[in-house]
Order: sequence, then structure tokens, then C-alpha cells
Amino acid sequence: MTTAAPVAAPATRIPFRFHPRVFAALGADLVTNDVVAVMELVKNAYDAGARTVTVRFGGDSATTEYLEIEDDGCGMSREIIEDVWCVVATPYKADHPNIHGGSGHRRVSGEKGLGRLSAARLGDVFHMLTRARRGPCWEVNVRWSSLTRLTDLSEGAVELRQREDGLRASGTRIRVGALKQKWTAARVDDLRSNLARLVPPFSGVEDFTLFLSSPAVGDTAPLRVEPDEFLTKPKYCIAGSVNQEGDTVASYRFAPLSKGVESRENEIRLGWAQVWNGTNDRTGGGPPADFPRCGPFAFELRAWDINRDGTEEIAGRFELPKGRIRQAIRAHNGIAVYRDGILVMPKSEKARDWLGLDLRRVSKVGIRLSTNQIVGYVAITSDDNPDLRDTSDREKLTAGVALTDFERILQTIVGAFEIERDRDRSRPEQEKPMTALFEDVSPEPLVRRVQALARQGAEAAAAVPVVVAHAEKSTKAIRTIQSRLVYYSRLATVGTIAEMLVHEIRNQTTVIARFLITMKDRLARARIERLTTQHGRAERAVSALESLADRFAPLASRSYRRGRRGSILEDRIRECLELRREGIRRLRIQCVVPETRTAVAVDPSELDAVLLNLVTNSLYWLSGVKDRPRTIAFSVAAGTQNGRVEVRVEDSGPGIADADLERVFLPGVTRRPGGIGMGLTVASELVAAYDGRMATVSEGTGATFFFDLPKSKE
Repeated sequence: MTTAAPVAAPATRIPFRFHPRVFAALGADLVTNDVVAVMELVKNAYDAGARTVTVRFGGDSATTEYLEIEDDGCGMSREIIEDVWCVVATPYKADHPNIHGGSGHRRVSGEKGLGRLSAARLGDVFHMLTRARRGPCWEVNVRWSSLTRLTDLSEGAVELRQREDGLRASGTRIRVGALKQKWTAARVDDLRSNLARLVPPFSGVEDFTLFLSSPAVGDTAPLRVEPDEFLTKPKYCIAGSVNQEGDTVASYRFAPLSKGVESRENEIRLGWAQVWNGTNDRTGGGPPADFPRCGPFAFELRAWDINRDGTEEIAGRFELPKGRIRQAIRAHNGIAVYRDGILVMPKSEKARDWLGLDLRRVSKVGIRLSTNQIVGYVAITSDDNPDLRDTSDREKLTAGVALTDFERILQTIVGAFEIERDRDRSRPEQEKPMTALFEDVSPEPLVRRVQALARQGAEAAAAVPVVVAHAEKSTKAIRTIQSRLVYYSRLATVGTIAEMLVHEIRNQTTVIARFLITMKDRLARARIERLTTQHGRAERAVSALESLADRFAPLASRSYRRGRRGSILEDRIRECLELRREGIRRLRIQCVVPETRTAVAVDPSELDAVLLNLVTNSLYWLSGVKDRPRTIAFSVAAGTQNGRVEVRVEDSGPGIADADLERVFLPGVTRRPGGIGMGLTVASELVAAYDGRMATVSEGTGATFFFDLPKSKE
């Protein structure tokens, strides 16, 4: 006997409905603050093809009665008001991405259809006059509080009538009354500064002009909204573009504000592989795609020194109060993204550091730039960057691989900017070797000079200038030594971390190794081939971890003594190249290693640290080479002193500038965006610990390093 399947009851169709409170709720939640709300309404005017927009506050100095925004754009017809403006989240702009208005062809900036909710956030009463070309003027009136008291959105309506005495030309005038917050002089000034960011402040946009007036700040007539002059003449600047393949070509400019200081320019080129390796703090594996997923874009970053001396320099050059300088930079600071010529993000103060510059600066204070030192813009387009979309609150871009790659490239560009800027900020005494710095604080030169004065029969007063000069020289040297020791303290921190790492690795591998020894005999007796194979893999894994611990041992052990173990130089070179095998394979680098076997009295882990630093540097710079074969060549020869051997490492990368040949070994000096400038410092100091010297020479193309090591006595 079969049981009949139960018969389902017929489904009932229940329509979606929106409560009228959607205007108040979305206006408050999707628009961050009132300044952003005004900016969104101005952006609507931009999308309407306006050439000029005027923002007015009506009332007296004590009371702001209304806010008015007027533009000379294309305006709206009755059909557009009914079918587009009155439809929440309309796709009209998405379906009509281009506007042909008074400014000519322009790509619209918004496409979510939520801009009008900004007006609901600002005030309760909404009044609009709008007129399309060759059409009548229409008046629209809405009281948002009346809508929210209804039970169903379909019951709500706007008042629409034709006005004979309205606008004479095409355009739109919006007036928001019953404002929810008072617009004080400070808030109006904040709005002025943010409106100045709405279009790129130094990109030459000439077909969109903003004016602002308010009785709260004493404006009797609308004043043009534009950035301060000094913002267009930065001390440090980098500008360029990134193509579809992720290759960056930029020009750096240093324009000193003081007389007697030479300006400087430099071209910067970075490949996508360099960006990937730099931001991942790795060299070896390549990026997951041959090109970034964000698309091409242009950029310009400007920076100033905003310490006391820096602001005084700007104030003197442009005849401005120092307070105004900081205020102007604060209003524009951060890196802003513009899509098709209009601001995408950030709009509010809390979102200025969307690239994370302030957090990364903690690791290298003094060299890295913070958000409040940069005024920058990045220009993207809807056509080239379709996956870079702004979120509903208009404060950031939606997460995804496109945004991740976009941020990687920008962080690398900022890193390159920081390196160039630091070069122009550095002082000659900071670039002296540490031994020379200690000579500057030695009392011996002072004693000799004073003794010479005494032998000449000079009075005591004659020695005062000598003592003062020596004191000044010593003070500078002491300050430089203090800053230098900050870098060396990082090595101490690395040593502490290394000690913990070695301790934990060896503790755990000891336990695992004992288990493997126990299991090895049992597996052999059981003759289980599959488990025996896995056992072998586990043994190799433990061996690899032990090898890793050995590499950190010189840094970790305070009682570590050199000379206990020796190395075969060529074997260590091959081992280090094997560790970077993936990067070498991906970049198709030809590596040349001598077939000789040279025994050196250097611990393998320390020798690996030297070689890996050089190989890692070569891999990074070779990743940007496209016009010639990529090579890394090692050579070994007898040293100039008996009992020593000289090692030479050459690559076919971009090479090292003559001015940097000696500086590359100084702590903190790097030309690699995102680098901390300690790799070659550590390598050179390890060589020095074996009474050797590391140096670099400028010979043809590429970088060439050489260093000497002691031969083994056996």
C-alpha cells in the first residue's frame, strides 16, 4: 500500500513595501555627516553638467535659516522629476553614464540614486526650482517629516507645479530649510576646506567652479572655493602614472623654499613584480596575476615638512600665519581618489588614512610620511577601473582583489616618495661612518689645539672660541649617534625575537624527532610503504626546521662564538640560491656559481645571512628589468691579503647611483620602497666581524658587491 504525497497549499504572493521612514533612516545612515551631505548635493550638480555651483547659507550671523545650492547644469524636465528624481535608488545614472551639458562631455560620478537623501539629512523642508533647456521651470516641495508619519511609501507624494517666475536659464536651485544643525563659522570653514577637495586641487580642472557664502563668516558675496597657493608649490612632489601592466613611471621633484639649496629631480620606475615583492616583504614567489586587477591610473603626491622649522619656512615664503598653513594641510591631507574628475573618497576626517600610512609610520618614524604631511590625488576612470567601486556611505572602496592591488601599488609609490624625500632631508654628518662620528666627540683634537695656543702664549680667552666650536661639533655628533643607535636597537630586538624563535623550534623539534625515531623501527617491521614515505617527509620537515634554527642562532645566542664551524663557500651560495629558487625560476634569472670548493672560516648561518641579503636585493631589482637578460654571477678569487678570499657578486639590474655607493651600507638607507635599510648594514657588519670589508663599485650596468673572508686553516 502506497501513501499519497501531501498536497502543498497554494503560495501567497506578498509584495515588498517600504516604510516612508526610509528617507530619514537612509539619509542618516548612508551619509556620514552634514559636510558629506552638502558635498553629495554638489556632486549631483557636477553630474548635471554644471560649470558653476554656488552654496549659500541664508539668515543672519546668529541664525542659519536655510542652505541653498544653485547650479547652471542641464536641469530637469517633468519626466525626469517623475521617473528619476522621485524614484529612490534609481539606476538612471548607471544607464546614462555620460552627460552632455554646459561643460561639454562629462562622466557622471554617482550611480546609486541615493544623493537626494542628503537633503533629508540636512533639514526637514526641501524646495527645488529646476529647468531643462528649452523647457519650463518646475517647482518641487517636500517636507520629509510629513512623509515619515505615513504608513506606506505609496501614500507619499511631492508637490510639483510649473513656475513662470522661476529660473530663466537651465539649471537647478535647491533650498533646504528647517536645518537640523546650526552652521557655525567653524563648520562653514570646514565645509569650505572640504569643498576645495571636491575636484583635484592641482590637476588643472577648469570647467567646474565652486562658490560659497555665509553670514556666519561675514561673507557679503560668494567667494570662490580654492586651495591656498602654497599647496600648489610643494617642497616635495612625485607625479606619474601606472599602466595596465602595473608598471609605474614617475617623476620626483625637490623644490626647496629657502635660497642656497639646490633643487633636484629624479625618474622612478617600478614594475608590478617589484610592487608585489615589496608589499609582501618577500622575494621569490611572484604575484598571482601577470598584471594588477585594478586597472591603470594617474597620481600626484605632495608633501611638506610640518615641524616648527618647516612651517616657519612656508610662512616666510608665502607670507602666511603658521596656523593657516597647518589648517590648510589638515583640510586637504591624505590621498584622495577621484573618479572621472570628481572626489570619490575620502570625504570625512575619519576616513583620511584609508591607506594605513599612520600605522606603517610607527615602524620607521622620521622617514615615513604620515597622513597629515601628504596632499595627494589619484585619478581613476569608470572605464579603466570598473572594479573600484565606492561603498554606499561614499567613504571607501568596496573590498576585493582590485582594491588590494590598488593599495599595494599606492603603498609602493609612497615608499619610493619617502626614500627620495629622505635623501633631500638628510644632513652630511648623518652619513658619516660610525667611527668618524666618535672621532668628532673625542677630546684629543680639542686638547691639542688648546695646548698649541698655550705654547704660543695666548690668553685664556683665546681658547673660548676653540672650545665652543668643538662643543658644537660634539653636540651634532652626539645627536647623530643617538639617532643611529635607534636603528641598531632594532637589531637587539631582532636578536630577542630570534632567541625566542630558536628556543621554541628546538623544543618542538626535539619532541617530534623522538616520536619519529620510535615510529621508524615499527614502520620498518610493519613494511607499510605509504606510512614509511610520510615518515620520510616528516623527518625532512624536522631537518628543515632545525636548519632554520641554525640560521637564527648567531642572532639569538649571546654566548655564540665564531670560528667553531667553517663553510664551503660555493656550497653555501648554491644553498642560498635554492632558497630563492621560485623567484629565480619565475624571473628566468641565469645564476653563475664557480665550480671550485673554497673552505672559509665563517659560520654557515652567518655566511648565509650575508649571501641571502645580496641575493634578495638582486632579485628585487632584477624583477623590474625587461630590456636585457637577468643574471646573478658569483666569482671567488684570492684576496689581497694572505689567508683571505674575495667574493664578488654581480647582477644585471639597474645598478647603484654613484652618490649611493657608500651610503647603501648605512643603517636606514634604502632605495627599496617599504624596506627598512638594515639588510646591507647587517651583511657588512657580519663581514666586518671576520675582519673583512664589504663594498660596491659602479661598473657598467647592474650592481656589483665584493667582500673578503678568512680562509680555513685546515
